[in-house]
Amino acid sequence: MALAGADGKRTAQKVWRLKRLLVRWSEPASNDLIEIVEFIEHDRPEAARKLGRRLWLEGSRLNRNPRRGRIVPELVEQGISDYRQIPVATYRVIYAVRADSIDIVAVIDGRRDLQDALFRRLIR
Repeated sequence: MALAGADGKRTAQKVWRLKRLLVRWSEPASNDLIEIVEFIEHDRPEAARKLGRRLWLEGSRLNRNPRRGRIVPELVEQGISDYRQIPVATYRVIYAVRADSIDIVAVIDGRRDLQDALFRRLIR
């Protein structure tokens, strides 16, 4: 693959040489994932496994394109623009892109009020 350099000339650069950031799941986000799977598992074990796998994979794939998610609108209203989200089924995987990693901080049901969900997390 060739990319245009600062001088306008095309420089050969291999895609595999581009640095991929490490995806790290925070403990609260991991707990969210476990709680979601366990809740669904009571009624539909296979659906729970599929959803859990899908949430995990989508989060892990953020290293390919960390900025693909949109900024979390409820947090922007509060002046916080460091967090992004990707939708997976009815859930929102919320993450932050750092200099050396992608930190997944929460997995929240998209039908719930985000501020309420984050407040409940703080009082746990």
